[in-house]
Amino acid sequence: MPEIPADAWTALPDRVAGARLEAAARAFWSVPEDAAVLAAPGASALIASIPHLRPTGRVRIPGRTYNEHEAGFSAAGWEVLRSDPEGDPAEARVVVHPNNPTGHMFSGEDEPNNRPLLVIDESFADVILANSRMPDFATRPGTLILKSLGKFWGLPGLRLGFAIGDPDLIAALKNRLGPWPVSGIAQHVGAVALEDMEWANETRQVLSVETARLDAVMQAKGAELVGGTVLFRLFRVDDAAAWQARLAQGRVWSRVFPYEPGWIRLGLPPADGWAQLEAALA
Repeated sequence: MPEIPADAWTALPDRVAGARLEAAARAFWSVPEDAAVLAAPGASALIASIPHLRPTGRVRIPGRTYNEHEAGFSAAGWEVLRSDPEGDPAEARVVVHPNNPTGHMFSGEDEPNNRPLLVIDESFADVILANSRMPDFATRPGTLILKSLGKFWGLPGLRLGFAIGDPDLIAALKNRLGPWPVSGIAQHVGAVALEDMEWANETRQVLSVETARLDAVMQAKGAELVGGTVLFRLFRVDDAAAWQARLAQGRVWSRVFPYEPGWIRLGLPPADGWAQLEAALA
């Protein structure tokens, strides 16, 4: 973590710091010049606001994905569909790329050119930067790509996320968020993080090694790897609720899913947490 300048605490967030943060985001994610960039207090704030940018209608959201998208659109009065009607695509679509919890990728091949609203949530994409849909979709009308510093950088408490894409939609989002949505502390830390490409490249390598270790630990206990990314792994077990309870007894938290009782998701332990995980699984 960098040292925080004193004026990040004592002054309102300023345009210079905001411009530095936007420039860092553009460089890190190779944002096309014609796409707009908006920093926000976390991706969740954007997810809650986006459904209000268009008149309500039908939104296509797959059933096994991050559930806050469906919650946001439902709260705004949209009808949630699992697939597009035949020959009549829904007015909006949400895809998580890579998907949480399965890790599936969005190719974009089945996406029509005229959908009024397309949301591509790339909160977990920074471990596979070359697979981002930024080059193909960032300048496409009606499209928003979401980014988060809570996942790859491990800074969920910073509350910093980004919406990138259609300038008209970005302007509407900016109006909804109001003035000074991102703190001076988040502006500074976010810029430093995004500017440190050496850290990002080293971390991708470390995560690949740690992921292989987690797979081996879980598979030795009978779990089957069925998906995920190098930030989280999805396993199939005989009784996910029982596994979760056993892990929780050892102070290891996991995620289970009501739509698939055999799935359990684990993140990577901290460097000093491997013994704790193995003890919880014993």
